[in-house]
Amino acid sequence: MNKMDQPIAKRQNVYIQGLIWQFRDVPKNILKAWRNFLGFNLQYFSIPLLLKTLFSYWRNYQMSYGRGFDFKRYFEAFTLNIMSRVLGAVIRLILMSIGIIVEVFIFFAGLIVFLFWIFLPVILIVGLIFGLQLLI
Repeated sequence: MNKMDQPIAKRQNVYIQGLIWQFRDVPKNILKAWRNFLGFNLQYFSIPLLLKTLFSYWRNYQMSYGRGFDFKRYFEAFTLNIMSRVLGAVIRLILMSIGIIVEVFIFFAGLIVFLFWIFLPVILIVGLIFGLQLLI
């Protein structure tokens, strides 16, 4: 079997393979996982849907105005419908706020993990040098 028949990975130096893994393969997977977490959070809290239905009735609790005009019944239905919409908006705003806070947390946690992974070789070398200086 000649050298050209071997896969590229077998022809490369193990140190080059390690660098490719450290700085290309794993960061690509970290970014993919980070994007998946961010997308999952948006769907879990249904932020786009909550934004579309912000002023909808809460749990579809609404009162019919009925036939004809009776001021008392009209005022009662109007008040109940307004309260149902305000309650729905308040609860949806609270859920969207929690979802956005979690989204920001996921963003910064992912950024920390990504930067930690990129700088991990430097951190290990500095730690090794510092540790050896403590021994001497």
